[in-house]
Amino acid sequence: MAGKIIANLLVLGGGALVKAVAQAYKQAIVNANKSGVAHETVQNLAHKTSKSMTLHEARMILGVAENTPWEEVLQKYDKMFQKNAEMGTFYLQSKVHRAKECLEAAKRAGG
Repeated sequence: MAGKIIANLLVLGGGALVKAVAQAYKQAIVNANKSGVAHETVQNLAHKTSKSMTLHEARMILGVAENTPWEEVLQKYDKMFQKNAEMGTFYLQSKVHRAKECLEAAKRAGG
């Protein structure tokens, strides 16, 4: 008899807990929508799952500004690519290469 009462209390308590968590989650979504955080989070998630690199990220990786001459971009790329080939990692070398590709694509599109 006592076991049955304890089981009922656990089921009721578990149900109340699930209901409270669901309500808190719904309220968090409402608050996020009001503050714009939800939209920003979706945009960040879309960017993170995207395989493309932004121009800003590419410039940061190569350490160049928007108005840096293309020859200087290539010099920085060559230096960084070679340094990572000798004593860096394949991952960093790949990031440097992708950054150059991204800037090349922007250069072709821009004229």
